[in-house]
Amino acid sequence: MRLDYHCEFRTRADEGVGMTRKLSTLTAVMVASVLAVAACGRSDEGPADKPADSISSGPATGTINIWAQGTEGEALNDFLKGFRDANPDVTVNVTAIPWDQAQNKYQTAIAGGTTPDIGMLGTDWMASFANALRATPKQVDTSGMYPANVESTNVGGTHYGVPWYVETRVIFYRTDLMQKAGFSSFPTDWEGFKQLAKAMKEKAGAQYGVALPSSGWNAFFGDLPFIWSNGAELMNADQTKWTFDRPETVEALAYLRSFFDEGLANKSPDDQPGATAGAFANGSVPMFLSGPWDVGQIAKAGGAGFEDKFALAPVPAPPGKTPISSAAGANLVVFDKAKNPDAAWKLIQWLTEPRTQVEWFKATADLPSQKAAWSDPALANDPKVSVFGKQLDNVKTPPTLTTWTQIAAAADTLVEKIMKTGMDPAQAMKELQATADSLGTGTR
Repeated sequence: MRLDYHCEFRTRADEGVGMTRKLSTLTAVMVASVLAVAACGRSDEGPADKPADSISSGPATGTINIWAQGTEGEALNDFLKGFRDANPDVTVNVTAIPWDQAQNKYQTAIAGGTTPDIGMLGTDWMASFANALRATPKQVDTSGMYPANVESTNVGGTHYGVPWYVETRVIFYRTDLMQKAGFSSFPTDWEGFKQLAKAMKEKAGAQYGVALPSSGWNAFFGDLPFIWSNGAELMNADQTKWTFDRPETVEALAYLRSFFDEGLANKSPDDQPGATAGAFANGSVPMFLSGPWDVGQIAKAGGAGFEDKFALAPVPAPPGKTPISSAAGANLVVFDKAKNPDAAWKLIQWLTEPRTQVEWFKATADLPSQKAAWSDPALANDPKVSVFGKQLDNVKTPPTLTTWTQIAAAADTLVEKIMKTGMDPAQAMKELQATADSLGTGTR
């Protein structure tokens, strides 16, 4: 599952068993790599209008080449036995690619005309690669999928690809330490969340009450759940203007900074692989915001029985407002230069059927993009997984614009100034607004 993103995107060298995570959702390992793709993968004029393919009737035939990253790339070949059995005249070749090499490999393949039929792209990669993709056929039904993830495939009014798995971020918290802190249930609003962080430190013996983004790549993305939950938007309704300098954004960043100012969050946390899981397991940092990739890592770090000592909750929101988190994940796409696009779309259809997605979840813990799959007991009866399902009903994604990567990088720098050096959030967002205005909206 990724990503970050969207995504979704920090290096996950400490992936856990089960709910593992990649960069997608977590999309490049370095901003420079992303910028290179943005510059080379598509032009500023945006993707040309392309007629969508029409999928033929009958079984898939011929050879399908598919590239997939991380856990998916490792598990997919064996999983495709069901598709191969149903389509005996097809050959599917799966190439597993490390997440930290994926963007460069796709970029090189596009430049050389040697792309696979199917690729796996992080949700926030779509604007960068749209020129090299085929439009999604009308026969591919995405109406039962999470709208935010479907929207991530929309570039310039045309959909390219289909959501495969989804991700979002929720609050991880220690239930035993919460009770020790004097709380019988997890608070749903900002004031209660901050009071719990204080009590975790003062009464439950934690060194810090919560881990929050303070600097580094994707810091601003990590703050978006609080920004969106305060009613802020990144752009106006028709996506013609950036709106970073609005009071709602400033208020959210000021709220987050107060945790650092009051010693409830660490300004310079250990960012080594496994550090967050270790701090959570030993109780020194009993709350943090993250995605499904960390569930397995946390359970592993805590040892036998530890899974009963932590739970998940949707992000908190101010009174009267909706708790909104970020959506990420990965999309399956068919490249313009695909040699067997018809069979490729048939494979994508099979991989995104609800029943297939339930089996894929059992194999990899990837969260289904199809809402219908969430009614299966494997997901519905898991108390931790069901929280992600609840949060996914209220999520947003950054816009699929070519300038977003540069703007996000500038935002990361300003987040560090706000959280670490005390920069006024209003001034920081004024500067970000100026940067965004100078870069413009690019193209969708």
